[in-house]
Amino acid sequence: MKAVIQRVIGAKLRIDSHIHSQFDGVGLLVLLGVSVFDTEENIDKDIEWLVNKLVKLRIFRDENQQMNRSLLDVNGSIMVVSQFTLFASTKRGNRPSFTNSARSEIAMPIYEKFIKKLEHKIQQKVATGIFGADMQLDFVNDGPVTVVIDTLHKE
Repeated sequence: MKAVIQRVIGAKLRIDSHIHSQFDGVGLLVLLGVSVFDTEENIDKDIEWLVNKLVKLRIFRDENQQMNRSLLDVNGSIMVVSQFTLFASTKRGNRPSFTNSARSEIAMPIYEKFIKKLEHKIQQKVATGIFGADMQLDFVNDGPVTVVIDTLHKE
């Protein structure tokens, strides 16, 4: 899995011009991609690792304006949106290839399992999109702070 994590002040997700989910205040917007390398053998461990990393990632400001607080520390909200394009390959030509992105029948259960694990960990509802839908996102990237995490390399 690959996650693009953005520290945001509010996020709103629209589908067909209607607001599907949103939150106000500080939080994280997470774009989550599932790859063909995310297998049954490693997925539970990788989900656990990524959820723990997300909620403990110290990217929120403290009273000294230093990034020393986590999502849990600031009682922030979180939105997770599926994004198969995170595994795009642009190695050949100008049209991206998505052969490293997991097919929807594999990726969707992993995405849903990830969200359930995250909700359990933070004890609150996670704002989401609809897997495979055409979505529009409005958000304010705070900082800007953007971090990319890849479970395959644990970085």
